[in-house]
Amino acid sequence: MFLGHISTEKLLKAYYVKNKGKHAPPIHNLLRIAESSGLEIPDEYADWLDTISLFNININARYDDFKRDFYNQCTKEFAENWITRIKELREWITQKL
Repeated sequence: MFLGHISTEKLLKAYYVKNKGKHAPPIHNLLRIAESSGLEIPDEYADWLDTISLFNININARYDDFKRDFYNQCTKEFAENWITRIKELREWITQKL
């Protein structure tokens, strides 16, 4: 889940650089990066970007309870569903590049 976040973040930052001609902001919130880059995002993808951003927050959480809760949420079905969505998002962003 974390790697899905990072790879999506890198693509969004590449789009930002291409569109704005300057370095992307040093943030990890995928929706904020996308919006600040000028990328027009369908509502469904915006919701996905919000959720995927939480993967980064949960992995880097300071408290073990947050990490444990996220670990327990990451069943095989959950992971497969989000991997499919991340792949779709990455393909969509790549087409915009």
